[in-house]
Amino acid sequence: MKPHVQASCAAALLAACSAGLAADPAPTESSDPVQRGRYLVRIAGCNDCHTPNYAPSLGQVDEKLWLTGDRLGWSGPWGTTYATNLRLRLAGLSEEQWLHLVRNMQPRPPMPWFNLRSMSEADLKAIYAYTRAMGAAGEPAPAFVPPGSAPTGPVVRFP
Repeated sequence: MKPHVQASCAAALLAACSAGLAADPAPTESSDPVQRGRYLVRIAGCNDCHTPNYAPSLGQVDEKLWLTGDRLGWSGPWGTTYATNLRLRLAGLSEEQWLHLVRNMQPRPPMPWFNLRSMSEADLKAIYAYTRAMGAAGEPAPAFVPPGSAPTGPVVRFP
């Protein structure tokens, strides 16, 4: 390929990539906390478990259902856990209580608590702001089922 053609292809590729980035920019920490929280919830995997049918539908779930918990259980040697309805949970917490909960929780698998604890305080506050702005919605998730007890409903089983 001739140098001027390579340069034209590279320029076109760069322009296409830049256009894609400009279409969906990542809010910065100085952005509106609600929009920053929405972005973080979307990219951090919160919806994967805390939004019904999010993963099976490849993320094509109406935003009004985001973070309303799920009836799909996660079963293993620890028992069976369910993804909390965060919209209901955070509706009853102050921002300070939310931060304390994240920093001190003792979650059961498969919750990736280490990822949440690694987030900056500004990111955690943004997630709180977004979740609270959405308002309380949905039903509480099923209660934890201890080891040796049989869960009802669908579950993902871990060895």
